[in-house]
This record gives sequence, structure tokens and C-alpha cells, in this order.
Amino acid sequence: MNKKRRLIVRSTVLSAIAAALLYTFYMNFFSEQEVVAEGDQAINFVLQNLEGERVELADYEGQGVFLNFWGTFCPPCEREMPYMENQYQVFKDQGVEILAVNVNESELVVQRFVSRHNLTFPILLDKGNNIVDAYGIGPLPSTLLIDENGTVVGKHVGQMTEDMVAEFMEKIKPEQ
Repeated sequence: MNKKRRLIVRSTVLSAIAAALLYTFYMNFFSEQEVVAEGDQAINFVLQNLEGERVELADYEGQGVFLNFWGTFCPPCEREMPYMENQYQVFKDQGVEILAVNVNESELVVQRFVSRHNLTFPILLDKGNNIVDAYGIGPLPSTLLIDENGTVVGKHVGQMTEDMVAEFMEKIKPEQ
């Protein structure tokens, strides 16, 4: 009888632990975390770039902003960076800016990644995930499309193709 009771208690405890783990996993990875949605005004922020300069989103009013959240540890992020660089060269003189927000990594790691991929668009450092949390960003990569008025006009989660990057940048290009 004691063995049966121990088995029931252990099974109950293990079930409770498994349920708690599943709930935590779901809340961290699959629940809706979106804070800023299409049609909302983009939340202003100030971050430092790799040169230590202060960059404020509000400074880009009048331009389209391709706001990309990424990490060096993220293979899809790495695969889309060359596409972003190619399209940046096409659109940078047409009123479209890329702001690539690195998610909580050291400056040295980010600088090595940027050098290895010859990236020329602004790389911002979100130490402490303050901007990621403010925007409710979940999986990486995530990209927000912000028009010249500061309105979020699109959001994409996951890796982009070069055609997608070009299409998104065309969407936020200010009308001349």
C-alpha cells in the first residue's frame, strides 16, 4: 500500500512540475506579446550605436524606418543581413533608413559580426532589452516598418528574402 501511495504522490508532483514548465514555455515563446501593432505610433527611443553616438527614433521623422531586431546568435538574422545591406544601398538616398537593434549582446561581439558582414547601416545596442520589451518583440528576427509619419505600417517576424526586404522598403519610402 505504501508503494502505491508513493507512486501517486510522485506522479502528482511530476505532473504539477510538467504543467508549470509547459505554462512557462508557452508564456515565454508562444503567447501574444505584441505591444505595438500596425496603425500605432512607433514608440520613441534613444539607443547608442557602435560608435557610441546617441540615436533617437524621432530624429528620423520624415523618413521611412526599417526597424529590425536581431542577434548574432540567430541564424535567420545572419542570413537576412546581406539582403538588408544590399537594399540599404538602393534605398538610403530615397528617404529610407535601416535601424538594426541588436538584442542585449556585447559591443565586441556585435562589432565583429558587423565587420565580418561589411554592414554599413546603423547598428544600435539594446543593452537590457528595454526597447525589445517596450515593443513587445518575441522571436528574432522581427522587423517593424515605420512610415515617414512615425506610424507602424507593417510587422514581420522571421527571416526575410531579399525580395521581401525590397518590397518592405518600397512600402515605407516617403512619397516625393
